[in-house]
Amino acid sequence: MATPTPFDSEAPLEKLLPIIRRNPDDMQEMEMVEARWGSNPRFSGGASFRFVRSEGQIFPSQRCLVPASEFHMTVSGGKQYRVRLEDGNFFYLAAIWEPAMAEWPLSFRVITVAANPEVSHYQDRHDAIILRRQRMQWLDHLLPEIDLLETPPARTFIVEEINGGPRQKRLAV
Repeated sequence: MATPTPFDSEAPLEKLLPIIRRNPDDMQEMEMVEARWGSNPRFSGGASFRFVRSEGQIFPSQRCLVPASEFHMTVSGGKQYRVRLEDGNFFYLAAIWEPAMAEWPLSFRVITVAANPEVSHYQDRHDAIILRRQRMQWLDHLLPEIDLLETPPARTFIVEEINGGPRQKRLAV
């Protein structure tokens, strides 16, 4: 299993990132594969979308998880912040994958929710967090989306400005 790393919202489109999903050829098997972040622009007027809003949506198939130790935000003025769980645990980002087609590789989009109190000081939305104990509930559709894709309560996150100092490179296990 790969070590969770910071999820950078400014990552280049060409970069492949690890996702965890059910193997589409053998649904009993979990697999970690690399995928491109962003939808196939062929079906959206040439634009590749990296996010999908959770509100009013159901995701009946092709669910996946992106392992992360933190996620990054860039706000107006170019300031960057890291957001991590207050308890220091790693987590997953809820996402949906799309199969490879023509010259576009396997890809995924991250699902977003309304920002919780700590993040709302900087932006209106953030990635939907799936805690480690919820991973199978998301992948196996054991709970409805409305129960998993919710805005986390206050005091869930620690938000820190990234100022070129040391970053968490690995998660202590």
